[in-house]
Order: sequence, then C-alpha cells, then structure tokens
Amino acid sequence: MSALSALEEALENRWEALWARVLGKEPVELLDALQRECDSNAVVCPEGRVLVPNAYDVELADPVHEELRRWGTRVGQELTDRLARHGERHGYEWAGPLAVHVTRSSDVPNGRYRVTSRVMPHVSAEGFQHAAAAGR
Repeated sequence: MSALSALEEALENRWEALWARVLGKEPVELLDALQRECDSNAVVCPEGRVLVPNAYDVELADPVHEELRRWGTRVGQELTDRLARHGERHGYEWAGPLAVHVTRSSDVPNGRYRVTSRVMPHVSAEGFQHAAAAGR
C-alpha cells in the first residue's frame, strides 16, 4: 500500500469514527443522500455529457451541528471531496465549482439532516479580485 493510500484510508477511518460518535451511526447514510441528490438531478446533454448541480446544502439538526462544531472538523470539505470522487467515478461534469455547505437548522429532526442541491453560477476571476479589493 502506498503512503498516499494509507493516509487516505486513515483519514476516512477517522471521519467515520467521528460521525459514528456524533450521530450514533455510520456516515454512509448522509453520503448516500448526497450521492442520490446528485444522481437524481443529472442532466444528459446531446453531446453525451452528464451535467450535475454544483452546490449542495446539508442542513443538520442543532445538536448534531453543535457537536461537529465542537470537534472543529471540516465536514463541508470532507463531504465535497467524497462527492467529487462520486462524480468522477460516474463521469459527471459539475455545473461550476463544486461545494457542499453544512448549516444548522432548527426544523430538522434531532439526529437527522436534509440535503438539497442547486446550480450555483460560475464566479469570475474579476469577482474574486473585486471581493479581495473590497476586503482591504
């Protein structure tokens, strides 16, 4: 096993242990929901390309969100990475830069989540430059 494969496996095991501790179950259920959301919104174009939404929202119940925040994890980035690998395996093209946003929601039942997707427009380089200039 290469060092990179060993590192990836160690990170995945750590991720799954955290979710099991926080949610009391495997993260597979949430990952499956994200992948289903992606798959169910796939659009086959005439050229044979398959486009999928690029912005996903995961709303977590308050206690779950609070627990993850305390652990200081980068859940959104981990979910984005896993969804990117799913898309790569299926030959999907994202409608723009891929992002999974994790938020807190008071109307999601305890221990549960809600997953939605949308197409977020591309952000131009000029937009980033303008935002950076405004922040100075």
